[in-house]
Amino acid sequence: MPSQPEPSKKPGVCIPWDEKRKELPEITGDEELVRRVWEDIDALAYTYVWHCLVSF
Repeated sequence: MPSQPEPSKKPGVCIPWDEKRKELPEITGDEELVRRVWEDIDALAYTYVWHCLVSF
């Protein structure tokens, strides 16, 4: 049986931080804080989309 290709995104992620970081200008503050906030917001977006797909 052929092996499954590894997914490019982790479950629960719409846009990974590594991809989003490329779109942003230089971060002069705490990049770890920005990353955490992005990942929290992204997880909420994923949950919202999943909820819309399952509920309706």
